[in-house]
Amino acid sequence: MNILDTIVAQKRVEVAALQPRAAELKRLAAARSKRRDFAAALRRSDGRVALIAEVKKASPSAGVIRSDFDPVFIARDYERGGASCLSVLTDEKFFQGHLDYLRRIRETVNLPLLRKDFIVDELQVYEAAAAGADCVLLIVACLKQDELAHLSRVAAECKLDTLVEVHDESELERAMAANARIIGVNNRNLKTFKVDLATTERLAKRIVERGAWSVKHEKDTRPTPNAQRPTLLVAESGIHTRTDVERLARCGVNAILVGESLMRSDDIPAKVRSLLDL
Repeated sequence: MNILDTIVAQKRVEVAALQPRAAELKRLAAARSKRRDFAAALRRSDGRVALIAEVKKASPSAGVIRSDFDPVFIARDYERGGASCLSVLTDEKFFQGHLDYLRRIRETVNLPLLRKDFIVDELQVYEAAAAGADCVLLIVACLKQDELAHLSRVAAECKLDTLVEVHDESELERAMAANARIIGVNNRNLKTFKVDLATTERLAKRIVERGAWSVKHEKDTRPTPNAQRPTLLVAESGIHTRTDVERLARCGVNAILVGESLMRSDDIPAKVRSLLDL
């Protein structure tokens, strides 16, 4: 059993514990009124790559990333630095996150929020909406195709965007078959933990070939940065420097999701500005 299988098994246990609150969570999700447009925030009017900055204390591969961890303070620093959206780790067992971090951050910053967790059941989607998320992560590797489609529908009913994460060509095909509006390419191989930015470059080319991006004219097949196209592309993992961002921008990504390199910084707003060249 690999780490992803272990995490998913734990999520099934957590979902079972949520069952007595099913009616309450559905009611709270339906009662939510205010929503921030996560997808729109990734389409920057200035043509720059947007940043989804991640509030992340630890991970199974890196251990504790930041010992002086204050999620609200970090979220404020991200907003001051110029991030477009925030990703908040809510998994407790493996990433030392908490759903309450998302609730507290919601009350403090004005940016759209992604609930970063391993979503395997609709109750987690209702829980995310009730806590104030604007988007949920759906990892293709965790889900069967009917589960991916069902959770996407439930999220839409809750007025949540979905960031559909893929790692390779076969998962990308499944994401596109599910009409994913935002596709995140994780550059980390879940089996070896090796990180390679070429993963995003390779899959971006596949999206262009499939016609999911608009192009400038028939002789120029490069994706038009931040155009109003059916698919928004987010690069995840392995992004540490402005050079990395520029490399990814050349293949047409709309946004980058960055956690570890920001969390390790002594000056988070300055690191954000450095990545975004602000």
